[in-house]
Amino acid sequence: MKKYYTRVCNFYYGIKSIKLVHQKKTLPLKGNNQISFDQIEILSRNSKKLINIKDVKKLPYFLKKKINDDLKNIIKKNKNFSNLNFKKIPNIMGILNLTPDSFSDGGKFNKKNKGYQHALNLFKSEVDIIDIGGESTRPGSKSITSKQEWNRIKYTLKSINKKMTLSLDSRKSDIMEKGIKNGVKLINDISGLSYDEQTIKILKKYNTPFIIQHTQGTPETMQQNPKYKNVLLDIYDFFQEKIKFVRLNGIKHNNIILDPGIGFGKNLKHNMNLISNISIFHTLGFPILLGLSRKRFIQDLSGKNDTKERLGGTVSSSVFAIMQGVQVLRTHDVNELIQGIKVFKNLIKN
Repeated sequence: MKKYYTRVCNFYYGIKSIKLVHQKKTLPLKGNNQISFDQIEILSRNSKKLINIKDVKKLPYFLKKKINDDLKNIIKKNKNFSNLNFKKIPNIMGILNLTPDSFSDGGKFNKKNKGYQHALNLFKSEVDIIDIGGESTRPGSKSITSKQEWNRIKYTLKSINKKMTLSLDSRKSDIMEKGIKNGVKLINDISGLSYDEQTIKILKKYNTPFIIQHTQGTPETMQQNPKYKNVLLDIYDFFQEKIKFVRLNGIKHNNIILDPGIGFGKNLKHNMNLISNISIFHTLGFPILLGLSRKRFIQDLSGKNDTKERLGGTVSSSVFAIMQGVQVLRTHDVNELIQGIKVFKNLIKN
């Protein structure tokens, strides 16, 4: 039987959205009247069709039932966790790389107390959560030992003020467990829980919220000619299978975030397809995270090579993501992104 997918689209914002929801002309995204929509795109592997939500009732019975079930997921409010408020779009995750070789800021914060100081600066910049990592997963990078990874992060992790909410960027279950014992409130595993078979057991043991990210291959090989049948629908199916996997392993809570993994086993065409159609993942019922900060696609589109010269592309793609209802943005340039968001939100009030 042909499989259909629902992508929510044609969003409205602010006061206009609130009015349209009140008039029952639009549906609120995740229970938030300040962002709503009145169209959906129905996709399959060989077709797509854009319709107004009022025309769902005209669809054939089996398809109408499928779309209505999807719409329930799309409009259902997400429960808050890990200091993230999913009624606020977006939440900001500040990046704290304590590595010598990360693609953008490797070696910048991994000496003496620079990691702690940067964490403090991020906190003062009003980030919602700080993502701390000790292993680079840039294209071409190789895995390091747990001892090396823990030695890079332990000082900063143990020094950080308890008022700061921490996410831990790691693929290793033993690092996750140590992090959780030191106050980490969210696990960010770029491997999609696939690198370490013990990961699922640690997440279940501590009932810890986590991010499922999609990566094709490993950081060492992921950019060597990545291929998909349909990148958007392949990753949607990947998330569905991962959710089944965590449920079968006894994790019943919904404190889960989905990240399609921009730049992780994707070329420019793949990345642009995902970003342009990111709202399809709302149908799965979980918050969406995007890591767009200083990514290679910005260079590919603009011609700017140095990762430090990709701020404009970071802000513009992030604002686009906000317009698609993405709930969490992971970024290096916290102050600049927050500034851009504040200007955008004030403009759409008028």
